[in-house]
Formats: sequence, structure tokens, C-alpha cells
Amino acid sequence: MAEIATLFVTKLYRAAVEGPDNRALLAACRAIAADDEAGRRWSEEKGYRGYTSYASLDDLPRRDPDIAALKGLLDKHAAGFARELNLDLGGRRLKLDSIWINVLAPGGAHTGHIHPHSVLSGTYYVDTPPGASALKFEDPRLPMMMAAPPRREDAPESERSFVYVRPKAGEVVMWESFIRHEVTPNSARKARVSISFNYGW
Repeated sequence: MAEIATLFVTKLYRAAVEGPDNRALLAACRAIAADDEAGRRWSEEKGYRGYTSYASLDDLPRRDPDIAALKGLLDKHAAGFARELNLDLGGRRLKLDSIWINVLAPGGAHTGHIHPHSVLSGTYYVDTPPGASALKFEDPRLPMMMAAPPRREDAPESERSFVYVRPKAGEVVMWESFIRHEVTPNSARKARVSISFNYGW
């Protein structure tokens, strides 16, 4: 009898985050976006529909106490995910090395990308109105499947080439930073607001 083993598993972490005040976080995100002229200019120049502080601000936890409180909670989730991944951190901890706001306007999207120079990446969802964008994850082996046929439509999620995740407000989603992902077009009538981050070692 043949034996089939599953090798090289890619894990996705999802959890409700207990504690954040999403109303306060939403107000903070909107206030920071209104004040961040450089971020609005960068977003417009790069064709980002909405606003992101990705290229303009690197001190969000110092700017806002609610974001600082969220960072403390995310640190715990990242540590738990690292344990689940069996990462040998040599007695050290993963450290949050970047965090940024995303206010994705209706019709906005974010094309496929990875997060170089990081170990874990993720997003905390502040406001996800009906029809808000999904996260699309790509099988990291896809570029090497040069002659492989497509997967059947009824394939289990773990064996699909692409997986779509629809996060809820108050939820964090994390993955290893080498996994290519994208944000599908926002079909909601209002902006989808989230806070993304990277952890390094």
C-alpha cells in the first residue's frame, strides 16, 4: 500500500484579537491619514487608491496610544505563531520592525507581493465593511510548476494554488513573509481600514 506524506507545509495564522478598541483605532487611522501629507502624496504617486503610511511614517506606536496597545497584543500573537512554526530563535524574540496604516478606498487593490527582509508579516483589520477586499494567497511553489496541470476546483484548500481569505474586523492574519499575497479589489461602498506589520529576527 502506498504511503503519502504531506511535506513543507505553509501555515496561515488567524485569530480574534481581544482588547483593541476598534472605534478608537479607526479614529486614529483616519486622523493620522488626514495629517500625513507625505503619505497621501506617496499613495497618489504610486496609484494606491486611498491612503497608506507605508512609506511616510515609522513611529505609529509612539504617535497613538491605541496603536501602541495593539502592538503589545500583536507581539504576543507573533510569539505564539513562531512557536507553532517551530522557529529556533536562539533565545531571542521576533521584533516588530514596521507597522503601517492602510485605508483602501472602494475599487482599490494591492497587487501581488512579498515582504523581503522579514520573518512574519500580517494585518490587523480595523474596519471591514460588507464587500471589503479579500486577501489572496499564492502557493509559493507556483513558479516552479512549469508543466503541472491546474488543480481541480474541488481540491481541498490546502492543495489549491490560490486561497482567498475574508478577514473580519478585530481579527489578525499572519503568514511567513516569503508567501506571495495580494489584496483583491475593494467592492465595498466605503474604505476598508487595516494596520499591517512585519516582524524581523
